[in-house]
Amino acid sequence: MRRPVPRLRHSICNDLFQGRSFADAAKAIRGAGYTGIEIAPFTLSDDPAALAPARRRELRAILESEGLEFAGFHWLLATPKGLHVSAPDRALRGASWDYLRRIIELCADLGPHGVLVFGSPKQRSTTGGLTPAEATRHLVEGFVEIAPYARERGTCVLLEALSPDQTDVVTTLDEAAAIVRQIDNPGLRTLFDTHNAVGEVEPHDVLLERHFDLIRHIHVNEADGRQPGSGKYDFRPVLDVLLRRGYSGWVSLEYFGASDDPAGVAAGSIKYLEKCVATPIPRG
Repeated sequence: MRRPVPRLRHSICNDLFQGRSFADAAKAIRGAGYTGIEIAPFTLSDDPAALAPARRRELRAILESEGLEFAGFHWLLATPKGLHVSAPDRALRGASWDYLRRIIELCADLGPHGVLVFGSPKQRSTTGGLTPAEATRHLVEGFVEIAPYARERGTCVLLEALSPDQTDVVTTLDEAAAIVRQIDNPGLRTLFDTHNAVGEVEPHDVLLERHFDLIRHIHVNEADGRQPGSGKYDFRPVLDVLLRRGYSGWVSLEYFGASDDPAGVAAGSIKYLEKCVATPIPRG
């Protein structure tokens, strides 16, 4: 008798479906085989934190009607323009962290246990003559204040390591994990992103093993940001760690770029990843 293929929980970032209504995107995502949706707040409004309570309830009802779980948010500070959490200007930093607090509230309103992927490269990179170390200190100061609030609201902010071509503040998973351990609050954790790990010097499965206890989310895509299976990235070692360690979070497709067939991209990605899980890694 053949053993059943282990399954992971798959979600997808909704910005692949820009141009469609939220309801149509949700229907297409569920039809492609996903059980979770990760939302870029800027797709909801130019000022998503200001969404009215009725609209928040409507969005949540749409997800429930399609049988989709809300995985969380990414691209947290893309709108409104001008936010920056590590700038020299204390008032600007304060306003930016306050806006993130409001995004945490929105996250809590859309569903339980949502994560907030804190990438936002332009809103955290060095500016105004600061060094990376100084900007990182400002980043840590903000997370010290925001992590307890995220936990209180039943959410978790995830500090994302970004590749050096995107930012000069927190560019490795080791750095992100060190900050999470320093702050030591369940409202702050990290994630692993196959695309953003292109600059890492160690094998990705080794990094994942090292920091597995802090990882609450996985982003998958090829080195160029396209869907898994369109390039040469070997997802099997990463997926093997997740299955072996009993990972219970989301494996979320974050697709960069536009597509004439977003539903096809979505369906093809999940089929490819499931094929990777079913294909054993050669040993020895």
